[in-house]
Amino acid sequence: MTEEQRPSVFEQHGGFPVFEAADPGPGFGRFVAAMRRAQDLAVSANPDSDTWDDAADRVEELVKLLAPYEAPEGVGPADRVPSLPGAGSLLMPPWTMAKFDPDGVELQVQFSRFHVGGNYAVHGGVLPLLFDSVFGMVIHAAGRPISRTAFLHVDYRKVTPIDTVLTARGWVREAEGRKAFVNAKLLDPDANVLAEAHGLMIRLLPGQP
Repeated sequence: MTEEQRPSVFEQHGGFPVFEAADPGPGFGRFVAAMRRAQDLAVSANPDSDTWDDAADRVEELVKLLAPYEAPEGVGPADRVPSLPGAGSLLMPPWTMAKFDPDGVELQVQFSRFHVGGNYAVHGGVLPLLFDSVFGMVIHAAGRPISRTAFLHVDYRKVTPIDTVLTARGWVREAEGRKAFVNAKLLDPDANVLAEAHGLMIRLLPGQP
């Protein structure tokens, strides 16, 4: 399947919209980077009450600035800028693509203070979010039509650290009709497995959201 053929195949399955890459300009990248740092500080800063009041005032002003521009899904640039870490989505930990092939994908990802569950370890609930996104990338890279996650199982092998560049890998283990069984793992810089996942992705039927 060629790149030219692939979009038409995706459009034929389900009611899932086809999102195009966005080019919002450098200001959006600066905004996302600053927001990521703000998220870290929101869960780690401990200033006095006056500073919290000042911070709240500034955030409320930011909300007033952006509120008139709220747009439907797929119109705003978030999650549609491949050149930015995490494609510009604050929902995801910042990742960069190292491999995107039919036989699998590989990401470099780094968690931060915002993702801590306790004792400076990444919250266990964050890892399924990462793996679910990896599964979607695997499906796309394999040339399969848009699919939804039917189930996702995670095995936690070691504590996942913050402020460390980690590697996430995913691949299709087996495919049968609408079903694709997908595997993934997260590794530290020494190639130790921190967590593993397997799941089932099912191709959408016409009209399915």
